[in-house]
Amino acid sequence: MQSPGSVAFTIFGIDVMWYGILITSGIILAAFICCKRASKHGITSDTVLNFVIICIPVAIIGARLYYVVFNWSYYAGDILRIINTRAGGLAIHGGLIFGFITAAVLCIIWKVKPLNILDLAVPSVALAQSIGRWGNFFNSEAHGGPTDLPWAITVGGQQVHPTFLYESIWCFLLFLLLIYIDNRRNFDGQTFLLYGILYSAERFFVEALRTDSLMIGPFRQAQLLSSAIIIICLIAYIILYRRAKSKNKDNT
Repeated sequence: MQSPGSVAFTIFGIDVMWYGILITSGIILAAFICCKRASKHGITSDTVLNFVIICIPVAIIGARLYYVVFNWSYYAGDILRIINTRAGGLAIHGGLIFGFITAAVLCIIWKVKPLNILDLAVPSVALAQSIGRWGNFFNSEAHGGPTDLPWAITVGGQQVHPTFLYESIWCFLLFLLLIYIDNRRNFDGQTFLLYGILYSAERFFVEALRTDSLMIGPFRQAQLLSSAIIIICLIAYIILYRRAKSKNKDNT
Protein backbone atom coordinates (compact mmCIF):
# COMPACT_ATOMS: atom_id res chain seq x y z
CA MET A 1 0.00 0.00 0.00
CA GLN A 2 1.29 3.42 -0.96
CA SER A 3 -0.06 6.92 -0.38
CA PRO A 4 -1.86 8.35 -3.44
CA GLY A 5 -0.51 11.77 -2.47
CA SER A 6 -1.24 14.50 0.06
CA VAL A 7 -3.61 16.54 -2.14
CA ALA A 8 -7.28 15.51 -2.07
CA PHE A 9 -8.44 17.95 -4.74
CA THR A 10 -7.79 21.43 -6.10
CA ILE A 11 -10.34 24.24 -6.14
CA PHE A 12 -9.74 27.72 -7.55
CA GLY A 13 -6.06 26.86 -7.81
CA ILE A 14 -5.79 25.97 -4.12
CA ASP A 15 -4.76 22.45 -3.11
CA VAL A 16 -7.00 20.96 -0.43
CA MET A 17 -4.96 18.50 1.62
CA TRP A 18 -6.10 15.15 2.96
CA TYR A 19 -4.34 16.03 6.23
CA GLY A 20 -6.65 18.97 6.86
CA ILE A 21 -9.77 17.12 5.72
CA LEU A 22 -9.16 14.20 8.05
CA ILE A 23 -8.27 16.29 11.09
CA THR A 24 -11.29 18.54 10.53
CA SER A 25 -13.57 15.51 10.05
CA GLY A 26 -12.28 13.97 13.28
CA ILE A 27 -12.89 17.19 15.22
CA ILE A 28 -16.44 17.62 13.85
CA LEU A 29 -17.39 14.01 14.59
CA ALA A 30 -15.87 14.22 18.08
CA ALA A 31 -17.81 17.41 18.85
CA PHE A 32 -21.03 15.84 17.55
CA ILE A 33 -20.63 12.76 19.76
CA CYS A 34 -19.81 14.90 22.80
CA CYS A 35 -22.96 16.94 22.24
CA LYS A 36 -25.07 13.78 21.94
CA ARG A 37 -23.60 12.34 25.17
CA ALA A 38 -23.53 15.59 27.14
CA SER A 39 -26.78 14.91 29.02
CA LYS A 40 -25.24 11.76 30.57
CA HIS A 41 -22.84 14.11 32.33
CA GLY A 42 -25.43 16.69 33.29
CA ILE A 43 -24.04 19.12 30.70
CA THR A 44 -25.88 20.88 27.89
CA SER A 45 -24.78 20.63 24.27
CA ASP A 46 -24.38 24.43 24.26
CA THR A 47 -21.81 24.11 27.03
CA VAL A 48 -19.94 21.49 25.00
CA LEU A 49 -19.87 23.78 21.98
CA ASN A 50 -18.55 26.63 24.11
CA PHE A 51 -15.64 24.42 25.12
CA VAL A 52 -15.07 23.25 21.55
CA ILE A 53 -14.99 26.77 20.11
CA ILE A 54 -12.15 27.74 22.45
CA CYS A 55 -10.29 24.49 23.17
CA ILE A 56 -9.91 23.24 19.59
CA PRO A 57 -8.11 26.31 18.17
CA VAL A 58 -5.86 26.43 21.25
CA ALA A 59 -5.12 22.70 20.89
CA ILE A 60 -4.17 23.11 17.22
CA ILE A 61 -1.87 26.01 18.05
CA GLY A 62 -0.38 23.97 20.89
CA ALA A 63 0.16 20.97 18.63
CA ARG A 64 2.01 23.15 16.12
CA LEU A 65 4.12 24.98 18.73
CA TYR A 66 5.10 21.69 20.34
CA TYR A 67 6.23 20.28 17.01
CA VAL A 68 8.12 23.44 16.04
CA VAL A 69 9.95 23.69 19.38
CA PHE A 70 11.29 20.15 19.04
CA ASN A 71 12.30 20.82 15.42
CA TRP A 72 13.62 24.35 15.98
CA SER A 73 16.74 23.88 13.86
CA TYR A 74 14.46 23.40 10.84
CA TYR A 75 11.99 26.22 11.59
CA ALA A 76 14.23 28.88 13.18
CA GLY A 77 13.89 32.28 11.57
CA ASP A 78 11.26 31.25 9.00
CA ILE A 79 7.83 32.41 10.16
CA LEU A 80 6.12 31.25 6.95
CA ARG A 81 7.45 27.73 7.46
CA ILE A 82 6.34 27.81 11.11
CA ILE A 83 2.72 28.67 10.30
CA ASN A 84 2.43 26.36 7.29
CA THR A 85 0.58 23.36 8.72
CA ARG A 86 -0.71 22.19 5.35
CA ALA A 87 2.23 19.84 4.90
CA GLY A 88 1.79 18.32 8.36
CA GLY A 89 3.66 18.91 11.57
CA LEU A 90 1.18 18.74 14.45
CA ALA A 91 2.31 16.94 17.62
CA ILE A 92 -0.65 15.27 19.32
CA HIS A 93 0.93 15.56 22.75
CA GLY A 94 1.12 19.33 22.37
CA GLY A 95 -2.50 19.48 21.28
CA LEU A 96 -3.66 17.34 24.21
CA ILE A 97 -1.67 19.33 26.77
CA PHE A 98 -2.85 22.72 25.54
CA GLY A 99 -6.41 21.51 25.00
CA PHE A 100 -6.82 19.88 28.42
CA ILE A 101 -5.25 22.82 30.27
CA THR A 102 -7.54 25.23 28.44
CA ALA A 103 -10.56 23.06 29.30
CA ALA A 104 -9.52 23.03 32.98
CA VAL A 105 -9.18 26.82 33.04
CA LEU A 106 -12.59 27.24 31.40
CA CYS A 107 -14.09 24.88 33.97
CA ILE A 108 -12.89 27.18 36.74
CA ILE A 109 -14.27 30.25 34.98
CA TRP A 110 -17.60 28.64 34.04
CA LYS A 111 -17.92 26.61 37.27
CA VAL A 112 -18.00 23.21 35.59
CA LYS A 113 -16.47 20.10 37.19
CA PRO A 114 -13.17 19.58 35.30
CA LEU A 115 -13.04 15.79 35.65
CA ASN A 116 -16.65 15.50 34.51
CA ILE A 117 -16.09 17.42 31.27
CA LEU A 118 -12.82 15.55 30.62
CA ASP A 119 -14.57 12.20 31.13
CA LEU A 120 -17.10 13.28 28.52
CA ALA A 121 -14.44 14.47 26.08
CA VAL A 122 -11.78 11.75 26.00
CA PRO A 123 -13.71 8.98 24.20
CA SER A 124 -14.36 11.42 21.35
CA VAL A 125 -10.76 12.65 21.49
CA ALA A 126 -9.60 9.06 20.92
CA LEU A 127 -11.94 8.76 17.92
CA ALA A 128 -10.66 12.04 16.46
CA GLN A 129 -7.10 10.75 16.84
CA SER A 130 -8.05 7.53 15.06
CA ILE A 131 -9.35 9.48 12.08
CA GLY A 132 -6.66 12.16 12.07
CA ARG A 133 -3.81 9.65 12.03
CA TRP A 134 -4.70 8.76 8.44
CA GLY A 135 -3.44 12.20 7.49
CA ASN A 136 0.04 10.86 8.22
CA PHE A 137 -0.52 8.13 5.63
CA PHE A 138 -1.39 10.59 2.88
CA ASN A 139 1.62 12.75 3.84
CA SER A 140 3.90 9.66 3.94
CA GLU A 141 5.05 10.68 7.43
CA ALA A 142 5.08 9.32 11.00
CA HIS A 143 5.92 5.84 9.73
CA GLY A 144 8.19 3.17 11.16
CA GLY A 145 11.33 1.47 9.99
CA PRO A 146 11.73 -1.25 7.35
CA THR A 147 9.60 -4.38 7.62
CA ASP A 148 8.48 -7.29 5.45
CA LEU A 149 5.12 -7.68 7.18
CA PRO A 150 2.18 -8.13 4.77
CA TRP A 151 0.53 -4.90 5.97
CA ALA A 152 3.61 -2.75 5.35
CA ILE A 153 3.24 0.49 3.43
CA THR A 154 5.62 1.80 0.79
CA VAL A 155 7.42 5.08 1.45
CA GLY A 156 10.26 6.19 -0.79
CA GLY A 157 10.34 2.78 -2.44
CA GLN A 158 10.83 0.98 0.90
CA GLN A 159 8.43 -1.23 2.86
CA VAL A 160 7.95 0.23 6.36
CA HIS A 161 5.80 -0.18 9.46
CA PRO A 162 2.47 1.74 9.14
CA THR A 163 2.72 3.17 12.65
CA PHE A 164 -0.12 5.57 11.84
CA LEU A 165 -2.33 2.50 11.29
CA TYR A 166 -1.31 0.88 14.58
CA GLU A 167 -2.27 4.03 16.47
CA SER A 168 -5.44 4.54 14.45
CA ILE A 169 -6.71 1.03 15.25
CA TRP A 170 -5.73 1.33 18.91
CA CYS A 171 -7.45 4.72 19.28
CA PHE A 172 -10.64 3.41 17.67
CA LEU A 173 -10.72 0.45 20.05
CA LEU A 174 -9.94 2.84 22.89
CA PHE A 175 -12.91 4.98 21.83
CA LEU A 176 -15.24 1.98 22.09
CA LEU A 177 -13.81 0.90 25.45
CA LEU A 178 -13.98 4.39 26.94
CA ILE A 179 -17.62 4.83 25.84
CA TYR A 180 -18.40 1.55 27.65
CA ILE A 181 -16.45 2.58 30.76
CA ASP A 182 -17.86 6.10 30.83
CA ASN A 183 -21.44 4.81 30.80
CA ARG A 184 -20.61 2.80 33.94
CA ARG A 185 -17.96 4.97 35.62
CA ASN A 186 -17.65 4.76 39.38
CA PHE A 187 -16.07 8.16 39.96
CA ASP A 188 -15.33 11.42 38.17
CA GLY A 189 -12.03 11.17 36.34
CA GLN A 190 -12.15 7.41 35.76
CA THR A 191 -12.60 7.65 31.99
CA PHE A 192 -10.06 10.46 31.62
CA LEU A 193 -7.38 8.66 33.65
CA LEU A 194 -7.90 5.39 31.77
CA TYR A 195 -7.46 7.29 28.52
CA GLY A 196 -4.18 8.72 29.82
CA ILE A 197 -2.92 5.28 30.84
CA LEU A 198 -4.03 3.27 27.81
CA TYR A 199 -3.19 5.80 25.11
CA SER A 200 0.22 6.45 26.64
CA ALA A 201 0.97 2.72 26.86
CA GLU A 202 0.27 2.31 23.15
CA ARG A 203 2.22 5.42 22.24
CA PHE A 204 5.25 4.28 24.21
CA PHE A 205 5.59 1.04 22.24
CA VAL A 206 4.60 2.39 18.81
CA GLU A 207 6.99 5.32 19.20
CA ALA A 208 9.88 2.84 19.35
CA LEU A 209 9.07 1.85 15.75
CA ARG A 210 9.00 5.38 14.34
CA THR A 211 11.84 6.96 12.41
CA ASP A 212 10.87 10.60 12.95
CA SER A 213 10.54 10.84 16.74
CA LEU A 214 10.94 14.20 18.45
CA MET A 215 14.00 13.86 20.67
CA ILE A 216 15.22 15.12 24.04
CA GLY A 217 18.92 14.38 23.85
CA PRO A 218 19.24 10.62 23.22
CA PHE A 219 15.67 9.92 24.36
CA ARG A 220 12.41 9.86 22.42
CA GLN A 221 10.30 12.69 23.79
CA ALA A 222 7.00 10.83 23.36
CA GLN A 223 8.26 7.83 25.32
CA LEU A 224 9.44 9.98 28.23
CA LEU A 225 6.16 11.88 28.34
CA SER A 226 4.08 8.72 27.96
CA SER A 227 5.93 7.07 30.85
CA ALA A 228 5.31 10.10 33.09
CA ILE A 229 1.61 10.23 32.15
CA ILE A 230 1.13 6.52 32.88
CA ILE A 231 2.64 6.90 36.35
CA ILE A 232 0.73 10.09 37.22
CA CYS A 233 -2.61 8.78 35.92
CA LEU A 234 -2.17 5.42 37.63
CA ILE A 235 -1.48 7.05 41.00
CA ALA A 236 -4.44 9.42 40.56
CA TYR A 237 -6.68 6.50 39.51
CA ILE A 238 -5.81 4.51 42.64
CA ILE A 239 -6.42 7.51 44.91
CA LEU A 240 -9.79 8.40 43.36
CA TYR A 241 -10.87 4.75 43.25
CA ARG A 242 -10.14 4.30 46.95
CA ARG A 243 -11.97 7.52 47.80
CA ALA A 244 -15.01 6.41 45.82
CA LYS A 245 -14.94 2.97 47.43
CA SER A 246 -14.64 4.47 50.92
CA LYS A 247 -17.49 6.88 50.20
CA ASN A 248 -19.73 4.06 49.03
CA LYS A 249 -19.01 2.13 52.24
CA ASP A 250 -19.92 5.14 54.35
CA ASN A 251 -23.19 5.55 52.49
CA THR A 252 -24.13 1.94 53.17
